[in-house]
Amino acid sequence: MGVKGLSSLLKDYSQIYQDIRFRDSKLLVDGTNLAYNLYDMANLDQNHGGEYLAYQVQIQALFKALIDCEIKAYVVIDGGSGTSDIKLDTRMDRQRARLENIPAALKGKKMGIFPPSIMSVFEQTLNDMKVPLVKCFGEADGQLAALAKEWSFPVLSGDTDFFIYALPKGVLPLHNFQWDSVKRTEASSYIPCKLYTTSSFCTFFNINDQLLPVFASLAWNDYVNLRDESTRWAGGSAPGRPTMPQRASRLEGLLSWLGARNDRTTEDTLTAAMADMSQQARREVQKSMLEYRLPSSSLRGFFSEGTVPPLPAELSWVPEWVRASLTRGGLGADILMHRRKILRIQVESSNLKSSNLTSKPIRQVLYGVLLRLDSLPQVGLPVQLLTLTDTDNLFEHLLRVCLETLGVEEETLEGVPAHLRLPVAVTCYWLRRASPEPRLLKALLMVMVQGELMRQIGTAGWQGYTNHHSQPLDGVVAHRFNQWQACLKDASQLNLLLCKPLPEPHFAWLYQGRLVHRRQKQLQEREPEEIVQDEQFRRLYRRLLGAVTQPERRAGGPEAQLRASMEHLHLNTQDEEEEEELGGAAGLDQGSDRPRVTVRTRYRTKDRKDRSRNPELWRKQEREGWL
Repeated sequence: MGVKGLSSLLKDYSQIYQDIRFRDSKLLVDGTNLAYNLYDMANLDQNHGGEYLAYQVQIQALFKALIDCEIKAYVVIDGGSGTSDIKLDTRMDRQRARLENIPAALKGKKMGIFPPSIMSVFEQTLNDMKVPLVKCFGEADGQLAALAKEWSFPVLSGDTDFFIYALPKGVLPLHNFQWDSVKRTEASSYIPCKLYTTSSFCTFFNINDQLLPVFASLAWNDYVNLRDESTRWAGGSAPGRPTMPQRASRLEGLLSWLGARNDRTTEDTLTAAMADMSQQARREVQKSMLEYRLPSSSLRGFFSEGTVPPLPAELSWVPEWVRASLTRGGLGADILMHRRKILRIQVESSNLKSSNLTSKPIRQVLYGVLLRLDSLPQVGLPVQLLTLTDTDNLFEHLLRVCLETLGVEEETLEGVPAHLRLPVAVTCYWLRRASPEPRLLKALLMVMVQGELMRQIGTAGWQGYTNHHSQPLDGVVAHRFNQWQACLKDASQLNLLLCKPLPEPHFAWLYQGRLVHRRQKQLQEREPEEIVQDEQFRRLYRRLLGAVTQPERRAGGPEAQLRASMEHLHLNTQDEEEEEELGGAAGLDQGSDRPRVTVRTRYRTKDRKDRSRNPELWRKQEREGWL
């Protein structure tokens, strides 16, 4: 999450950086930081649920630029909070800030509330491009820095935590990494960028590099205030270094204070800094110091041999098949480590309950599998799943658990292209649980079909409007589509945990936020076939719509309006074409604490009852992004 204020400080002292031409090298990438910053820097729309296809184009372009410059990238992404959980309060503060920013986002402002499937698209795109990618079991910073030190490669990141580690090849700050301005010569191509090293920083500010963790820990901690300790550099200014202003910034004052103690040991300096702190503040600083101790890297074996990194000792009981799912992306370790899952907050009406509530039953099955691995038969899974030594009928068991969770019969998905089966099953679940207006279902399926047809013909990118849209947003409509995305995300994680009994969908092609909102407006006056007059579109649209509405037709569900509006299509789910032809937010409760509650996770899907098997989950309200 970075050292507070350090980026701003370095903007004022840019001479610390070295301009370089980066090429013909290996590069370690802070994947989580890159994923969100890349979406933001591309100015893609944040408020309508995501412009995933345009985002995929950005990812592909960046990594193609690396390849063109003979740069071999190794990507490491966060997998949770880690064992220390030191940054939980910071994470929750950010969740609260996002909630407070929702009203402004509904008015069209860009408030940094990112769409929910950014990491899914990022990970899937890199896997498709064969870019080496690993997910850590906790925060990636320490493991990534340890590997950078061991391999002697630079790190690409916008996270200033990496500015504290003594990395032999330094850090390439993301915002100065001009991957979209590759320079080409007769002999080679290179990316103009800047290089940061701790040696340059320490020389400039005249501090011992051993004091950098002390600096970061004191700067990170809000209890510390050394603003008035020093306002000028002791002994004058070195050549090229500006004199500090009379009213020095907090960080500059801290650096000056540390620089005056270069002859002291780290322990003496830390003791002096904490002399007037409370016990709580001292504990926080000491915990923070531990975060900057580099562990031995467990990632080298994964990148060189595919060896799954070892789990923390607390999770040594976790079966190998779960470890593989955690390591290769898609699942976080916080459920196992802390019995907690922090949910993505989306832009939607604050007068409605969180869209995440719709997918809560899916998550409860996920929790049940993860937290009650010793009782898998009670959630419908065979004991053999623990070891994967007996694969007889295993696929059928896994598929049954996934489909029953979504309340879908396998026959419903017959005739649906393989990689659209999970999204269609999710749409069936969403239709039943959220009861959206018919035009919202139609709009969603229209965009899904258009994306699939574009994917089939190899369209390089989305040609529609994808930049951030500053117009006000219909929060109720957004809430319905957010419910679908929440269901898709949670169902995808369950599917991954169950070893993908349903093929993984192509996330980038499923949902385009501004388009789906535009389609639902158009559908107030016209039907889908009047909007998109294409025979391939008509056939696939009918097939998906028939699959989604057939269960409700049999069950006499709440979608009578929709069925009446579709009669003119003469739907026939036994279409003569072969599958191959189609291609394969109320506010926070003020003053309340996060309670520990027992959530029962034995789950029977057909009657939609939540049963208890005793895992303890830590949450506040769904509105705050817990559970």
